[in-house]
Amino acid sequence: MPRNSPTPTPEPAPSVEDLQEQERRLVFRRFTYDDAWALGSLLVELARERRAPVAVDIHRAGQQLFHAALPGSTPDNDAWIARKRRVVERYGASSYLVGARFRAKGTTFEDSSRLDPDSYAAHGGSFPVHVENVGVVGAVTVSGLPQLEDHRLVVEALERFLKG
Repeated sequence: MPRNSPTPTPEPAPSVEDLQEQERRLVFRRFTYDDAWALGSLLVELARERRAPVAVDIHRAGQQLFHAALPGSTPDNDAWIARKRRVVERYGASSYLVGARFRAKGTTFEDSSRLDPDSYAAHGGSFPVHVENVGVVGAVTVSGLPQLEDHRLVVEALERFLKG
C-alpha cells in the first residue's frame, strides 16, 4: 500500500523587515521602455511556466508600458491591478508591505487607511519601480494568485531581471 506523502508546510509570510529588505535590494539603475518590456516578458514567461492565471502590468510615471492577460485571468484582475498600483503610488512601497505594516499595528488597511477600498487595495502583487538616486517612478503588478503568491512572483522576476 502506498504511503501518503506529507503535505508540504507553506512558507511563512515574510515579516515587515523582510519586505523592507526586498525593497532596499530591488532597485534599478535606470528604467526604460525596453526594461519594462523585458521585465514584463519575463513575468509572462514565469507565469506561463506555472500555468498561472494572471494579468501583468507595468506603469511608469502614469503611463502603462506593459500589459498582458494570460489564460484564466479576468477583467477583475485588471481592477485589482489598478487598486494595488494606487497603493504603491501613494505609499512608495509594495502593496504587500503596506498591508503588512497595518497588520503589524493590529489593524487592517481597509479599517485604518481612510482610503476608498474600491480604489485602493493593500494586497500583495504590486511592487515599486525604484530607480537609484531618483526614487519610485512606477510599479510592476501581478494579479490572479493569492496575494502572497502574486507578491513572490513579482519579487522573483525583479531579482532575476536585476541580476542581468
